[in-house]
Amino acid sequence: MTHGLNIVAPETPTNEVTELLLHDGYVVIQDLAVSEAEAIREELIPHMDATPYGENEWLGQNTKRCGGVLRKSNGARELAIHPTVMALADHFLLPNCARYQLNVAGVIQIEPGEGGQPLHRDTALYPFRHPCPPILMGTMWAIRDFTEANGGTRLVPGSHMWKWDREPFEDEVISVEMPAGSLLIYDGSAWHGGGENKSNAVRTGLAIQYSVGWLRQEENQYLTNPPEVAREYPEELQRLIGYDFGGPFLGFVDGDDPYRVLELGYDALPRRAVHRSRPEIDAAARRMSFFPLGTEEAIPTPEREGQRVKTQLGGFEEAQQALPDP
Repeated sequence: MTHGLNIVAPETPTNEVTELLLHDGYVVIQDLAVSEAEAIREELIPHMDATPYGENEWLGQNTKRCGGVLRKSNGARELAIHPTVMALADHFLLPNCARYQLNVAGVIQIEPGEGGQPLHRDTALYPFRHPCPPILMGTMWAIRDFTEANGGTRLVPGSHMWKWDREPFEDEVISVEMPAGSLLIYDGSAWHGGGENKSNAVRTGLAIQYSVGWLRQEENQYLTNPPEVAREYPEELQRLIGYDFGGPFLGFVDGDDPYRVLELGYDALPRRAVHRSRPEIDAAARRMSFFPLGTEEAIPTPEREGQRVKTQLGGFEEAQQALPDP
């Protein structure tokens, strides 16, 4: 291993891993799921054989990108809800949302002769200027060994805190090298991209990204994993891909909990009083941090006498006042 990477062991406490992620924008957990990576590699052989190459520099003309991976691989479903990843997502994303969700899942296979992908930020899909609070947590599982020679992910440490128009210099970029079964976790705001494959070896990674529950998912999980498919998944994964509330009132179906679609089917809803949230979702929303979007100057409450009109702000306002200053 080279380049002075942030590399930790699987037993490293979650708070220590989170500190590295928040400070440097990435961390590598070595040998976290070695046997699982081997099993996934075998599961994916027919799917990768059938996957076409990309058509441009961005997608990679010697790179295969296989989507819908949750329905194609039992192992991928297991890694999507790996306890270590879920614990890190709790620490990293929950301060800014009531629920987080699986945003996109796919396999990226970089083959010999592929050039380096232009560096990018995953958060560029959304209209945020950087730096911004954590809204996307990316993970890349090494299904095969990652090396600098075979196209290991290139990443710029600390760039998640840069001004939005700051571009990296070449000597600020590292190549993530890690053995199969290891995991790269990164802030979606950090500059990163697939590396150039100058070797004779294939680099295969399972990319699973998580986002705050109030964002539109990059991969349409409900078409990729419709109810008849999602019913076969563990409940934790079902809720993670979106068969759950994304926050109070976010994602209801016929005024009811979206998870009931998997329990009863669309034709059976509703069969009880309308519920567009749950108490634990409401409580989580009151704990989350709020942050400004845009450059508009806020108009404060005037100092005047008069009867206030009742609104829904009360509980949220009290919760925000109790939060420590950022």
